Amino acid sequence: MPSRFTKMHGIGNDFAIVDWREDAPRVPNAARVAALADRHTGVGFDQLISIEPARDPSCAFYYGIWNADGSPSGQCGNGVRCVAAWLYRDGAIERDTDVRLESPSGPVTVRVLDEGTVVVDMGEPNFDPAAIPLDMPRHATHTVHLEGEDVSFGAVSMGNPHAVLFVDDIADPRVDRLGPVLTTHAVFPKGANVGFAQRVGPDRIRLRVHERGAGWTRACGTGACAAAAVAQSLGLAAPVVQVDLPGGTLTIEWHGPGHTLWMTGPAAFVFEGEV
Repeated sequence: MPSRFTKMHGIGNDFAIVDWREDAPRVPNAARVAALADRHTGVGFDQLISIEPARDPSCAFYYGIWNADGSPSGQCGNGVRCVAAWLYRDGAIERDTDVRLESPSGPVTVRVLDEGTVVVDMGEPNFDPAAIPLDMPRHATHTVHLEGEDVSFGAVSMGNPHAVLFVDDIADPRVDRLGPVLTTHAVFPKGANVGFAQRVGPDRIRLRVHERGAGWTRACGTGACAAAAVAQSLGLAAPVVQVDLPGGTLTIEWHGPGHTLWMTGPAAFVFEGEV
């Protein structure tokens, strides 16, 4: 049977959105996802995202996430904005209204401001090593030996695991070398998304992210949230931060422990297709 999909992106982080609201819950074949994600012989995307009936009765819909290599993901900040925009265009949710959606990592609240801008309550950043998961004791920063040098990073869960390294210049060739190595380091039992952050000022960060299961992406919503949260935890950032990624800019607002983190950014439709 042919399957319809919608190609979307959030500041360059791109997705194939599939509507499974009328289907029984399913898990796609990993090899099939990887084949479709191929940018030369398939559709081409960073993640496949399904929209399904909610499992949690307090939520309007559920969305599933699979990386380009077919592995499942717990959360995707750019992806959830695209899900909200898709549901709004479909008439399933209304503008300027808080809607609770269910992700693989739990509920999130979204609000569509206009056709291309969505605000998401990403929950409270979790620095507990067991929640990330990270096989190291809890500290503000952690150090591992990589490629002949000691590398320090902050670690946090935004529904998926993140390491954040502050560097003088995100264009440093060292970044290209260290990203893939730390993504699969043994201290992260489930792998990690690795963000390289360049602090421009208390309210601005430049960021590149190497995502587990997808590699270098033009944008990573949860990565932007993680970078802002780690920066604030180290006293390097204000409560509201602009995070500049290769694909565009996200606004992150977090007022510290006990508060949820909010992300605001665009969601764009590219094309409809059938496979």
